[in-house]
Amino acid sequence: MEWGPNHYGFDHSYGSLTGAVDPWTHLYRKGPYEKTWHRDCVPLDEYGKGNVTELVTAQAVQWIHEARKPWFLYMAFNAVHIPIDAPEEYKALYAGQSFDPDPAKNESRRRFAAFVTQMDAKVGQLVAAVDASGQRADTLIVFTSDNGGLWKGDNPYTSSVPPTPFLSSNAPLRGQKAELYEGGIRVPAFVNWPGHLKPSKVTAPLHAVDWFPTLSAVAGWRPVRDLHWDGQNVWPIITGENPSPPPRTLYWPDRKQSAVRHGDWKLIVDSQGRAELFDLAADPYEKRELSTLEPDRVRDLQARLQVLQAGDEKQTLADLRDVP
Repeated sequence: MEWGPNHYGFDHSYGSLTGAVDPWTHLYRKGPYEKTWHRDCVPLDEYGKGNVTELVTAQAVQWIHEARKPWFLYMAFNAVHIPIDAPEEYKALYAGQSFDPDPAKNESRRRFAAFVTQMDAKVGQLVAAVDASGQRADTLIVFTSDNGGLWKGDNPYTSSVPPTPFLSSNAPLRGQKAELYEGGIRVPAFVNWPGHLKPSKVTAPLHAVDWFPTLSAVAGWRPVRDLHWDGQNVWPIITGENPSPPPRTLYWPDRKQSAVRHGDWKLIVDSQGRAELFDLAADPYEKRELSTLEPDRVRDLQARLQVLQAGDEKQTLADLRDVP
């Protein structure tokens, strides 16, 4: 497991090295990466021994209590990714709920609700551990998702969990995971640090790539040279020091579509060159397609997209290997 977390700056790691696993078997999909459960990059045979969400949370809580120096914990829950299932204690909370008249869809949504509740409870345990260890005043907590939810999902994993014909919802946003409408790429996030951050809402567009430069700045680390980060330090936006930053250009590449946003305007272009334009300030749910009414904006965003795509195509692994 030479590509595991311990080879990239982490002192300890535990869990799966794949994007998701079955919550009971701990297995990925059939193939070379089916078994990646590990501790500190050493294979660990805990397959089928306990619930994944419970196990990784228990380990994280232990590390929090043992921490006696500045520390960073990255907790990548498999919940609420497919396969969708949770321990009986969480499913029992929704035994009497009716989410859909179709029995299979109703059972599917009950499992999903239980899975969400389990993750919420585990986040609560992590925060309680920080409180109990006396470190809350010195701890910045960031919660975020990676993409929008799926409306339904099969189960291609090594698993006995049934598929989920009725899964999540991104309403009122349009679209779902693997699509570049806001329902696929706009996700919830919050930042908590008592004594440092006041209750507020950030409306400026932020991106996942901003977390690395932001957390580095908050921690006081400065690179010795320009690392050409895609993101930027958004701490002044989060604190309210600069709540209305100037417009920035954001980019989402994908095999079937690409999207670019500058300010409030967003352009989606598919592999055939068809373009859709939306004004997210006036139409956050992307109901009004404006490309024929705003040809100048389309040309401007297309030009930005072409520049970004050209840079993306030139990026290679060699560009990344010399980063200290």
